[in-house]
Amino acid sequence: MIVCSCNALSHKDIESAIDAGASRPSDIYTARKCRAQCGNCVPGMVCLLRQALQNRKHMQAAVSQTSVLPAAANQAVYL
Repeated sequence: MIVCSCNALSHKDIESAIDAGASRPSDIYTARKCRAQCGNCVPGMVCLLRQALQNRKHMQAAVSQTSVLPAAANQAVYL
């Protein structure tokens, strides 16, 4: 889906920029080597950014919960 018609940016372009580390609309424009023109796309970009950052936060929380070992597993057992 086209999010920015002035620069012909699709949601895939925006997702790629986010995956590369973009965290603001200006980062997305920079990553895609363009600039804001009319600004109508900014709310859509912000929505995609929030969603991606929220998903990333949930994924990190899930990974950290699964990587925590029980206390007994961290202790060495000597026989």
